Amino acid sequence: MAVLGQGAAAGKPALLVKVVMAGESCVGKTSIVRRYTEPGAAATSSSYLATIGIDFKVKPITLNDTRVKLQIWDTAGQERFHTLSTSYFRGAQGFVLVYDITNMDSFQGITSWMKDIHEKAGDEVDVILLGNKCDKESERVVPKRKGEKEENTILRGENGLMQTLPHNNSYLHISYCPLAWEHGIPFFETSAKDNVNIEDAFSLLTKEILEKKSHVLYDFDVVELNESKKRTCCAF
Repeated sequence: MAVLGQGAAAGKPALLVKVVMAGESCVGKTSIVRRYTEPGAAATSSSYLATIGIDFKVKPITLNDTRVKLQIWDTAGQERFHTLSTSYFRGAQGFVLVYDITNMDSFQGITSWMKDIHEKAGDEVDVILLGNKCDKESERVVPKRKGEKEENTILRGENGLMQTLPHNNSYLHISYCPLAWEHGIPFFETSAKDNVNIEDAFSLLTKEILEKKSHVLYDFDVVELNESKKRTCCAF
């Protein structure tokens, strides 16, 4: 279990946070979720299975002395499941939007996913953008632009305006991405295979969500779902 901070009040109910994974098929959403929620398990496999419909994982963490139970909804990226996937956007407090750095189409589809998020979940939800599979540098087709790694990460837009994202040393891997700047969201390049920036990304997203506690419920009842059926796919 990830623990950020100490001394959380024993016996106090955890805050329940709904986070939805979104993005095209085979960008590695399921691998990212598995890496984060099952640290001891192999995150990737040559015969990995793509999500059919919706999958569901729970990750308990403690962040700044606050107990949190993350409900992570892993949605299918295939077009035929698009309506089903986006129906789960309502009620979410956060989104992890993923593309594959070796697949330009998955990157170009991000704008459409952002539109779906705003239409289904509203403009106030927190979103983080992940460029996954950074371990496949030799196959990269989506360029990377790094930001300044200082005490505060400074993102500069083409118009010269700057946005400062305060963070501690855990968040020094935030990188600059014009698309993330356009939508005003944090960006990481990640690798589910090598476990690069996975926990940092979820920790930052959770921290931003908790700053809007009015949108978060306490965990008095736990919803349990059976795992979705899977299909073979190159999802890592």
